[in-house]
Amino acid sequence: MLDTNERVLTIGQFANIVMWPIASDGKEKDIAAMNDGDITVSIISGAVRNTENEHMVKLLRQKSKIVVCYGTCAMFGGSPALANLVNGGSQEVLDYVYTKTPSSASFQADYHKDAPVIPQSEYQAPEGTLTLPVLYDTVKTLDQVIDVDYYIPGCPPLQESISHLLKAVVDFVYNGVALPPKGTEIGVTEKCLCDECPREKAYARITKIYEPYQVDVDPHKCLMDQGILCLGPATVGGCNAKCTRAGQPCRGCYGPTHFVEDHGSSAFSAIASLFPVLDEDPTCDEEKIIEVMSTIKDPLGYFYAFTLGKSLINRSVSEEKTA
Repeated sequence: MLDTNERVLTIGQFANIVMWPIASDGKEKDIAAMNDGDITVSIISGAVRNTENEHMVKLLRQKSKIVVCYGTCAMFGGSPALANLVNGGSQEVLDYVYTKTPSSASFQADYHKDAPVIPQSEYQAPEGTLTLPVLYDTVKTLDQVIDVDYYIPGCPPLQESISHLLKAVVDFVYNGVALPPKGTEIGVTEKCLCDECPREKAYARITKIYEPYQVDVDPHKCLMDQGILCLGPATVGGCNAKCTRAGQPCRGCYGPTHFVEDHGSSAFSAIASLFPVLDEDPTCDEEKIIEVMSTIKDPLGYFYAFTLGKSLINRSVSEEKTA
């Protein structure tokens, strides 16, 4: 919202903000006291990670005429959804974060040698019972928990997208202009990001993979042609290719195009199609292809950096097999 710059100052002229955690003092009890449908539009960001998240999004859905899923985490799970890969669930995540990272392990060793301190959902204090939200084992997207009317992707979304949304709502409320069809993704195109990227494309074969800092990046050539992994071929357009214009590869925060379901597998398929093939290179064999592919650091984390929560297989499961 603040990315709308000076236009944020005009919001109060046509809207009464009832909850905005970083800028207003509205509380959960204030929302709960409202009648159903009293709120014209709720713009909700962030994945559903714990019991408090779930309670709040369900409450806002109940009290709102329109719900907008705002940003990559709300739409696809974002980077928090990578925790779905942890077999031990939320308890293993907490254990690692609070006892096994260099800083937390040092702290626990210095101050809690006998029993490491890890956040608990309930604690009996002399003054009474203290509670914290319960962390779920699986990070969920907003529309996996509540019904959503509109979507705005991006990490972060473009200011043009939020401005477009606010104008549509104002025109609807004050001028009777029809809203876009339910389910509309605001600020995206029908094509992939490559179509709005100005870099020259030769669709060259990838024989070696580099990080951007490892090569002198040509500002005019396609990053993929230079051996730099880019998710542009599998990512929906709409951001005006801001990252690639700045010399950085697309990481896929806008999510997949409308023609595929699974962003990561689509990206991997696009990139794999540029690897060497035997009919073009007689020296190419399976080992050579594996050698090139093995240079991709953390493939799952790379191809699903933002969208694991909405992928076809959105978590890791470990099963013990008996003979």
